[in-house]
Amino acid sequence: MQESVVVDGSVFEGGGQILRNAVAFSCLLSIPIKIVRIRAGRDKPGLRPQHLTGIRLVRDVCQGGLEADNIGSMSVKFLPKSIQSGKYLADTETAGSIVLLMQAAMPCLLFAPGRCEVVLKGGTNAEMAPQIDYTLMVFKPIAERFGVQFDCRIAKRGYYPRGGGQIHLLTSPVEFLKAVQMTEQGKIIQVEGRAFVAGALPVKVAQRMAQSATRMLKQHLSDVPVRIEVVQEPREGAVGTGTGLIVVAKTSTGCLLAGSSLGKKGQPAEVVGESATKMLLDNIQRGTCVDEYLQDQLIIFMALAQGKSRIRCGPITLHTETAIHVARQLTKANFVIERVQVNKLEVFDIYCDGIGLMNKQQ
Repeated sequence: MQESVVVDGSVFEGGGQILRNAVAFSCLLSIPIKIVRIRAGRDKPGLRPQHLTGIRLVRDVCQGGLEADNIGSMSVKFLPKSIQSGKYLADTETAGSIVLLMQAAMPCLLFAPGRCEVVLKGGTNAEMAPQIDYTLMVFKPIAERFGVQFDCRIAKRGYYPRGGGQIHLLTSPVEFLKAVQMTEQGKIIQVEGRAFVAGALPVKVAQRMAQSATRMLKQHLSDVPVRIEVVQEPREGAVGTGTGLIVVAKTSTGCLLAGSSLGKKGQPAEVVGESATKMLLDNIQRGTCVDEYLQDQLIIFMALAQGKSRIRCGPITLHTETAIHVARQLTKANFVIERVQVNKLEVFDIYCDGIGLMNKQQ
């Protein structure tokens, strides 16, 4: 039996991302791994329900094995087998992020022999994770540049602390992933957004968020069309109470930059709108092509792609450093980060010579 590669789960970001990326690479490359010191520096170290759900989903996708997969476990061994197409279900049974479950499984599903249907249950709009709206409005169209094809239907939204959200994911297999170049921001041609309320909150909260965001955007992007949809989620379409806003700028070169914010009890709706808008405007002003929430999500696709990818980002996040570290250890993909001056501000180009993984089941 092939000896397991040891992955230190406490380095860099030291959280769930190491687990998700390491298990995905293990599944894709048929490399047994042992992840040790899982979340060692966190207040509640070890595996949490959300992490366990994600790695068990990847185990199911490749009919693999898991050892020591218990809540609170500080180490786990993942033993991959062959990726299979089919129907899968993963339920955090908490408000844990559905999007993070998707991040763990998506690269593996793409290298299945056929289409896969996955039902994911948990939180759709959670703190400390991308909102499902970000996944659909930003991640999905950019991932399509790599050749990724998937459909995602939101059956029900779920918010903290109850969770209860549900999405249906349908993936199509790839032969290989294509390299991507994103280095010119171009001109901002439009801004779209979504301001929502669910549960006990009145729709006027979403209206105020949208109005404050629109006002701020018009001050800085006076010639750019702005359209922010105001939504009151139907009671049968959401579990719990939640509110938030996402604004996305599209550029002439096809870049998508976003800002988002979730509402909190006692926080004025205008503050939520301004917070999301400031995040977006900062990304635009810097001249980047990939915002701070997308950079780390693209690393695994760059590592697997055929050819040389290059993306232009703002300051490299700890999550991105973590993703690159795991990719280097398990794939030997070559990453280089270069500082560049744009608009008199410092930006960073991430280069990657991918391994060109082929889907041998196609």
